[in-house]
Amino acid sequence: MTLHLQSMETRLSVHSDDHFMKLALREAQKAYDQGEVPVGAVVVYNNQVIAKAHNQVEMLTDVTAHAEILAITAAANHLGAKFLDECALYVSLEPCPMCAGAIRHARFDRLIYGAGDEKQGFMNYGKAMIHPKTKLEFGILHDQCKHILQSFFAERRSVNG
Repeated sequence: MTLHLQSMETRLSVHSDDHFMKLALREAQKAYDQGEVPVGAVVVYNNQVIAKAHNQVEMLTDVTAHAEILAITAAANHLGAKFLDECALYVSLEPCPMCAGAIRHARFDRLIYGAGDEKQGFMNYGKAMIHPKTKLEFGILHDQCKHILQSFFAERRSVNG
């Protein structure tokens, strides 16, 4: 009987893709609040968040300080491993080619993103940019992910316009 209860508790503690994408959106909001392009990323291992980050390009004056890159570095440091093949990466926006290259080399088990990026997204070049074993999923909380980006750029245009 105890074994059955433990397995039920384990099942109840499993979080959904929506849950982790909401955490990525919280990171995106932090970027928005700091005047950065609002992109957030969360790395999950064994159903636990081990790293989270948001864009810090402006703050660090570093074009490589994308949410994905910062989250990958933090996750690798946390696990003490360069390969993240048992991890999932949740990103509020489709990664750019630079980030897709880092995601490929990190060998994620899963890549999940919210909003697509028709102009700068890696899918303009095809799924082959990420590791062949990485499972790709997209459109999770798409509307919320798209909305924060549209709001940010609309605000920027009205200020600079």
